[in-house]
Amino acid sequence: MTKLKAFIDQHRVTEVECLVPDVNGIARGKILPDDKFLRGMATRGLRVPESIFIQTVTGGYPRDETVTDTAVIDTTMVPDEDTVRIVPWYEEPTAQVICDSQYSDGREVEFSSRYVLRRVLDLYAGRGWRPIVAPELEFFLVKINTDPDYPLEPPIGRSGRPETGRQAFGIDAVNEFDPIFEDVYDYCETMGLDIDTLSHEAGAGQIEINFNHGDALALADQVLLFKRTVREAALRHNVYATFMAKPMQYEPGSAMHLHQSVVDAATGRNLFSEPDGNDTALLRAFIAGQQQFVPAAMALFAPNVNSYRRLDPDSDAPINVQWGYDNRTVGFRVPADEPEARRVENRVAGADCNPYLMIAGSLACGYLGMTDALAPTEPVAGSAKRLPFTLPRHLWDSLNRLNESQPLRQVLGDRFVDAIWYIKRAEYDAYQRVISSWERENLLLNV
Repeated sequence: MTKLKAFIDQHRVTEVECLVPDVNGIARGKILPDDKFLRGMATRGLRVPESIFIQTVTGGYPRDETVTDTAVIDTTMVPDEDTVRIVPWYEEPTAQVICDSQYSDGREVEFSSRYVLRRVLDLYAGRGWRPIVAPELEFFLVKINTDPDYPLEPPIGRSGRPETGRQAFGIDAVNEFDPIFEDVYDYCETMGLDIDTLSHEAGAGQIEINFNHGDALALADQVLLFKRTVREAALRHNVYATFMAKPMQYEPGSAMHLHQSVVDAATGRNLFSEPDGNDTALLRAFIAGQQQFVPAAMALFAPNVNSYRRLDPDSDAPINVQWGYDNRTVGFRVPADEPEARRVENRVAGADCNPYLMIAGSLACGYLGMTDALAPTEPVAGSAKRLPFTLPRHLWDSLNRLNESQPLRQVLGDRFVDAIWYIKRAEYDAYQRVISSWERENLLLNV
């Protein structure tokens, strides 16, 4: 509390946003005057209902209430002092802080996203291991769209024209939206978000931001705040920023690639590489764990019905669990780099995933591979797209696989897996009740 009070005093903060990421990675919580926030911290008065953790993406709740202790029990938000930052786009000095949640007896909420990630990290720590991660996040800038039945379109840039072709790594294409990215970089600098490179991706108005490598929980926090930041910066220029996995029919999807390595917690030595640059057995086992368990954890990497539209054999997205060296067609790529930077890139997840759960799920799969000393397949040379499609094709299949995976239940927690099952099943059921324009166009008078 001392650190938070000093921050509030130093920056003359008048309001505090207490952020709690729900299962979809949506920031929920409360906004309080600074004095009420400090009093609440001292008296466990920063309360939110347990049910916010099981809200669907539309704000509804699963029908089966057994997923929670009760629908109305309160939990206490416990601010993580290391996450406090100024919100740079408000005129009034406002702080934001990411919170954990506890019951009255001190137990943590088991289906809280941050808790699930910390649970996995604790397993690594118990082995003397520490994961290092670096997310790469893609998103689209699109015209303001207030009619959900109308397809999204690329925005108008500084030239007064929208993009009409593919501009991968185009410098001038990025500069079309330079005013937006100037704000993004300014906001990120103020908040201490450790973003690295910015580049134009293959889609019209599609951008990728890379984060510098670091602690897994800290990077998940940064991705949560970065998504808020980009949306706000875009809105200030009358543009939407969307992290949908597949927002436009004829454009590529947006991914969240995750670079992962494991170091010795005591020495910092990269455990994926021998000094001469050869693979370690631990690296191979980590890859094998990804191959064996990622299909069962797919609901964490592709959490929405739209997510599976991105996994297209004709796109850059992977379609199977093959791996290879410096091969961008596989699900798990080992980039060419120095031995101390040896890592595995998980290319499966979409940009729409919850960063905490995506990182937790990927590290959980690798952990199971390492602790069980699994062996991977041979690395793929050439395109993995010529090999069979082995990832789940829709959300329902992914949910069933996760629900039935006892190894993932042991690592991630039974209550969390049960919550994902009920929440995402409710979303899938809601989606199934919607009749699409494709059905009206092609079935109305033809069947």
